[in-house]
Amino acid sequence: MQWNEIRERFPQQWLLIEATEAHSAEGKRILDDIAVVQFFPDWPSAWEEYKSLHHKDRQRELYVLHTQREHLEIGEIFMFSPRIVS
Repeated sequence: MQWNEIRERFPQQWLLIEATEAHSAEGKRILDDIAVVQFFPDWPSAWEEYKSLHHKDRQRELYVLHTQREHLEIGEIFMFSPRIVS
């Protein structure tokens, strides 16, 4: 599904979504196809479910967003992980 379709189906809702197809361009994450995992009345509920699912499978590309957001602009954050050499 596309973001504009999701916004129409879930007006004024907090959503936990999963990017089923995505790519990176110019420091942003572009979500080409999105699946709604669950909808929530408030942010804390959505965030708790996100943490639970992320803990179980860190490979899933999950986001918590509100449908009042007209456009998806998701900046990429690169995490540095030091190597331990023995």
